[in-house]
Amino acid sequence: MFETSVTPVPFDPQMDVALTADYYGGNQSLLPETIQQVRQLGLDTEPPMSEIVAGLPVRYEDRVIPGPEGDITLTIVWPDAEPGTTFAGAVYNIHGGGMVAGSRFSGIETVVDMAIEYNVVGVSVEYRLAPEHPHPAPSEDCYAGLCWVAEHAEELGFDPDKLIVRGGSAGGGLTLAMALMARDRGGPKLAGQMSIAPMIDDRNTSIASRQFERSGTWDRVSNHTGWTALLGDERGGPDVSPYAAPIRATDLSNLPPLFVEVGAAEPFRDEAVEYVSRVWAAGGRADLHVWDGGIHGFVRHAPEAIISKAAKDSQRSWLDRIYRA
Repeated sequence: MFETSVTPVPFDPQMDVALTADYYGGNQSLLPETIQQVRQLGLDTEPPMSEIVAGLPVRYEDRVIPGPEGDITLTIVWPDAEPGTTFAGAVYNIHGGGMVAGSRFSGIETVVDMAIEYNVVGVSVEYRLAPEHPHPAPSEDCYAGLCWVAEHAEELGFDPDKLIVRGGSAGGGLTLAMALMARDRGGPKLAGQMSIAPMIDDRNTSIASRQFERSGTWDRVSNHTGWTALLGDERGGPDVSPYAAPIRATDLSNLPPLFVEVGAAEPFRDEAVEYVSRVWAAGGRADLHVWDGGIHGFVRHAPEAIISKAAKDSQRSWLDRIYRA
């Protein structure tokens, strides 16, 4: 499909289990014709929320709120506490899935863990998916949910000055988009943005993208599929919105503190490094962690790997500075 003329970065040996898993229903890559199959595979393998929180000191509920074109569903998680407790803050979570798959329950275990460890309210948003709902639907849904959470901080019981947004992959890109939208629209004041392996460049032309075609857990072909679903014929063109592809933003000043994590052995490496470098150039605050041999989503897919445990420690260090400083 593409010309690959660069030598890939080697995968960490502890990624073997993750690299042999079936993420795309028997295919090496996500293709337009397999989007529905991949969605169903995710639904079939996600445990119910009741099972995820069983025995844990949390409570949760679903809340339906108004969105830009219909209702949006949020799943909200609170640590067990006495009535009237003010929680240390909140984390607004945006799931991954290449803009075409996943749900608010995808990876929600992380939200539950954060709620317990940091005594914060966790919120995970259900946004509309491409290609049925192309840009700006996902961004606008996520932003509507973020604004609602910020506006209802007192009702939800958290310190409004400690609201962060986080996400991985497509959710990592939408995380960065939320910070841009909040700044540009005078929206919620964010205490931070945590972006894991963010999907932020629709052009799909970096060296990293060319290093990983038909290999890894998310490759150049899959990336082409996801971006085309979101943007259609606009993909790669001159007028793509930074709220769809944040790398397109020309002004990265006056943004909340940023944490970015990415593997060295995945297609999103170069765009993540470029984005953070431009934040620094604009005088912003940012942590950047590039993990040698890390594949896309390595912490989730290979949690027992040495680099995965080190990456989790780095995430905790940043969260400590937000919630415990």
